[in-house]
Amino acid sequence: MMTEIFRQFLLLGLISFGGPAAHVGYFHQRFVVQLQWLSEADFARLLALTQFLPGPASSQLGFAIGRVRGGVAGAFVAFIGFTLPSFLLMALLAIYAAALPEWLQGGVVTGLKWLAVVVVADAVWNMGTRFCTAPLTRGLALGVALLLLLWPALWGQVAALLLAAAVGWYWLRPANAQPLQGKPVWRWLPLVIFALLALLALLPAGQLLGLWNDFFTAGALVFGGGHVVLPLLQELVGPQMSPDSFLTGYAAAQAVPGPMFSLAAYLGAVLLPASPWWGALLATLAIFLPGFLLVLGMMEGWQWLSSRPALAGAVAGINAAVVGLLLAALYQPVFISAVHDGWDLLIVVAGFVVLRSKTVPLWGMVLGMAALGVLAGLV
Repeated sequence: MMTEIFRQFLLLGLISFGGPAAHVGYFHQRFVVQLQWLSEADFARLLALTQFLPGPASSQLGFAIGRVRGGVAGAFVAFIGFTLPSFLLMALLAIYAAALPEWLQGGVVTGLKWLAVVVVADAVWNMGTRFCTAPLTRGLALGVALLLLLWPALWGQVAALLLAAAVGWYWLRPANAQPLQGKPVWRWLPLVIFALLALLALLPAGQLLGLWNDFFTAGALVFGGGHVVLPLLQELVGPQMSPDSFLTGYAAAQAVPGPMFSLAAYLGAVLLPASPWWGALLATLAIFLPGFLLVLGMMEGWQWLSSRPALAGAVAGINAAVVGLLLAALYQPVFISAVHDGWDLLIVVAGFVVLRSKTVPLWGMVLGMAALGVLAGLV
């Protein structure tokens, strides 16, 4: 059983390009249509849970499917299989990128910084059209973006999310909601472990524990998954490395299959150069663990919880705030570090148009932008 779960998720980890939305499609096709490991209704219920919880949404869906198929061990095996290919690729990039000739390295970094602007702008567009459809949610997104540009600190992000949740709690409740009766069922051990590790992350720590705490905090606070982790990681670990190195890792994460949170493997290796593989492993485990624990703890009680109108409103407020958080990150650090003149602006606008047209796959965009950066450095 465990071997089959690992094999199926490893295959998906090798071919799942396109980010979280595409991953959901791959999972549905493989586990609902082809293998029939779960029904359409069960898949929809698990998908809704992963949209509510903080963490890497598509990976959490994989955890949940593995849990349904093989218990807690199945969830862990699903995580290993789906994450392993991107983990290895991102760690290898961090370790061996410095061996490239300086002219090639500089050109690739320039091109990947342009790509980062394009990808984050596309994420803002997609999430804005999905989560900011009313005047109140649009106002929340813009207000949060302004707040974070004026107060670009981790606690500013936390305050913005809490404020948006409070606004949604009172003013974004869905109409005609019918809460389920009875009592929810929770798995308390994973939730208690999550709470203890969250408290640990607030304490002063040395290098290794500090690295763990930074990535655990990012995994515990990021709503929306994928691109939304960028501003959190920028605030938590960005100051510990050069902006070029940070944005190179972020852009490269777009080119590999599997979860975008594998960026943690790259960042962990960069932050612990004396033992890059340990740094990559520690950062990866830390950023995925919060979402893993929350899925295990809340799977059974989710249906009851999601029927509460006030909570659904709070989630709508948080989703709008996430758009604002990403909008602020689009400007600082992504745009101002990549766009310095009219030619840079022209390239990123053209790249955005190409990406929106869906005529070139994302891995092709990565190769094209990197090549363009190298050419720009030679002329």
